[in-house]
Amino acid sequence: MRWLTALLLALALQVHAVTVTDERGVSVTLAQPPQRIVTLMPALAEMVCELGACARLVGVDDYANWPEAVRRLPHVGGLEDARIEAIVALRPDVVLMPLSSRALARLDALGLKVVALEPTSMDDVRRVLLQIGEVLGLPPEVAQASWRRIDQGVEAAARSLPPALRGTRVYFEVSSGPYAASESSFLGQVLARVGAANVVPGALGPFPKLNPEFVVRADPDLIMLSDRNPQSLRQRPGWDRIRAVREQRICAFTPQQGDVLVRPGPRMAQGAQLMVQCLQGRLNGRAP
Repeated sequence: MRWLTALLLALALQVHAVTVTDERGVSVTLAQPPQRIVTLMPALAEMVCELGACARLVGVDDYANWPEAVRRLPHVGGLEDARIEAIVALRPDVVLMPLSSRALARLDALGLKVVALEPTSMDDVRRVLLQIGEVLGLPPEVAQASWRRIDQGVEAAARSLPPALRGTRVYFEVSSGPYAASESSFLGQVLARVGAANVVPGALGPFPKLNPEFVVRADPDLIMLSDRNPQSLRQRPGWDRIRAVREQRICAFTPQQGDVLVRPGPRMAQGAQLMVQCLQGRLNGRAP
């Protein structure tokens, strides 16, 4: 009978085993859905919580701050400076992290289960949400329902924009450099969904570093800034010729609003609504 018990145990483990193929094309197999998860990207932590598994998080990156529960977790560094020893000490069953993280190869070499996930477009967000659902051992319907809620929220925000404002030409700066959100980024795709026109083409990559003169030539109708001082724009050579700068049609999002906007995950519908409010001139922080 011992052999039968061993067989039944092996079958049970197979039933509960989890396999997911990540951004590297690597198939990662877990003996069972993980109960101790570390994430190294804020959006990944938000997706885990969106799928009802916040309690399984034991560590997050330094910038993860939503939902409130993740603020109380150990923070273990960022893309460039992940603290390997701290991550190992948390004994994670799996580490969810972007492909661009410098820590990926090191954690892999140490024998930790690593799943590389990098959402940069709306399609990526849907795919990564479904992959995280697989990692968590959830039925596919759970992640699919979450994606429908996000997508429907973006669509609702789009419907709220008055037709007269559709086609407004927008420049969205995500950080100094300047680095912009192009048409191919998830931010650019959300902008397009709500009815705006992005002045930065997708051919430049999702978040290209631009020559400031490019923005002068593009002459956008409206500028969106993720946590920046709008008055500093006038100090950039030639930017006083940009229509949006002259007319002070600038939305300088607060740090909290910036977090909502630049994280490709469950709060994209809120980000879409912030964009609509900016286009309508109803956003606190927009220059008068």
